[in-house]
Order: sequence, then structure tokens, then C-alpha cells
Amino acid sequence: MSEISVPLIIEPADLEKRLSSGAILLIDLCKPEIYVRAHIPGAVHLDYAQIVAARPPVMGLMPDAARLSALFSSIGMTPGHHVVAYDDEGGGRAARLLWTLEAVGHKQYSLLNGGIQAWSAEHLPLTQEVRPHAKSDYPITGTAAAAVTKDYIKSHLGAPDVVLLDTRSPAEFRGEKRLAARAGHIPGAVNFDWVNAIDQKSHLRLKPAAELRRMLTALGVTQDKEVITYCQTHHRSAHTFIVLKSLGFTRIAGYPGSWSEWGNSTDTPVE
Repeated sequence: MSEISVPLIIEPADLEKRLSSGAILLIDLCKPEIYVRAHIPGAVHLDYAQIVAARPPVMGLMPDAARLSALFSSIGMTPGHHVVAYDDEGGGRAARLLWTLEAVGHKQYSLLNGGIQAWSAEHLPLTQEVRPHAKSDYPITGTAAAAVTKDYIKSHLGAPDVVLLDTRSPAEFRGEKRLAARAGHIPGAVNFDWVNAIDQKSHLRLKPAAELRRMLTALGVTQDKEVITYCQTHHRSAHTFIVLKSLGFTRIAGYPGSWSEWGNSTDTPVE
């Protein structure tokens, strides 16, 4: 299967023209009941729980290679596929899948801008039909630099060329809302609530690139630095990872355990 040229952030009308391409694998991460009611023709469904792992209290970890290989094989995914993912929440779950693909070295992927809301708003085709798909054998041999560990972050605290981008709500960042043993944020982190990237007036599409870049630059998030995104379980921060990638950032990574690990650890500083 030859590589095709598809934008990282794809608009509904553009995707609709490409639905017949055998090179595209369309993955739906909507709530199961939404998928059953109506989904984009040809989309296969994945439940969000299938793409994350947990070691309580640490949540949002990346499943091991064997589990991911079995999952991707079960939906007929091949290394040659260009994956397009969407969901019903503005791209958070879909972006976590795309970040996972990046972490295992699958570089051909896109996010449907606005997800099922934007698609529906343009009155594009929807179906209840679930098409059968052949299983495949998707090999995973390792992980790439898209994922960083707690120890990596600890060793880079205070580094002038590293930005820790906390994408939780301001209340979580300030420690007013506690979802782990300790409240607060990683020392030196800056706060960018992930929803600030979403245009609520445009069916949950991303805000214009220039506006996103202005907001991030004001926080010191610039392309000359390594940017590490985190939230509570690397769900919201996976979305911000894709936002950064769409803006041309190349030195970006996500922290899978995020605050569920950092805030529940006894060997991590908290601000």
C-alpha cells in the first residue's frame, strides 16, 4: 500500500472525497451508543479503554506492544494504512489514538477536524451499517520518543530549553481541585487548558493556527524548545500534542502517566 498525502488536520468535506480510498482506515472513538446510532461510512469503532492501560493509581498508560499489536490487527490495520480518527468530544480520544500511533512509529495519520459534530453539521453521509473487515498482522517493535517518563521529566526540571505544558483546568493546575494524593503541578510548568484550542462556535474544530500560536507563544511555548504535554491521564494533553504538531512543532512528547503518576508519587516535587 503506497503512502498517500493527507493533511494532519483534515476537514470533513476533504475526508468525504477520500472515503473510497483503500489506503485510508477510518477509526471512530465516539461513545459506543453514538457509533451504533450513526457513524461515518466505513468507520471501525474502538473504545477508548482499549487504547490505554492502568496500574492504579496510575492511569492513562500506554498498553504494551503485544496488546497494541493485537488491537490494531483486530481492526485490519496495516503499516501502510493512513489512519483518520475522530470522536464526539472535540478530538481528545481520537488524538490519544494518534499520539499512540506516533509513539509506536506509525507516522501516517490525521485528525478529523471537529469530529462527528462537524461532519454532521455539513450534512455528510452517516450510516448504521457495520461493515466486516479482515484481520491483519500489525507488528509493533518498540516505542518512539513521543512518550517520556517521570524520570525523564525529573532530570529535565528547570532546563531552559524544555517547556512542561500542563493542559488541565486552571483549578487543577493551581491545586484547588485534587485528583491525586497531592494537588498542584510539576514545578515550572505552564498552564494551557486543552479546551482553549477548541472553537465551540465551529462545531468543535480547532481554532485558527495563528490564534493558537499566539496563545502558546504568550506562555513561552515556542518551536525552539522541547515541549512535554501532560494532564491527569494524557487524554487532554494528547489533544494538545496533536495541536502542537499541526502548528509545526517537532520537539514534542507526551507524558502518559501524567498527574495520576506524578501526583501520587512520593519522590516527585510539586508546586
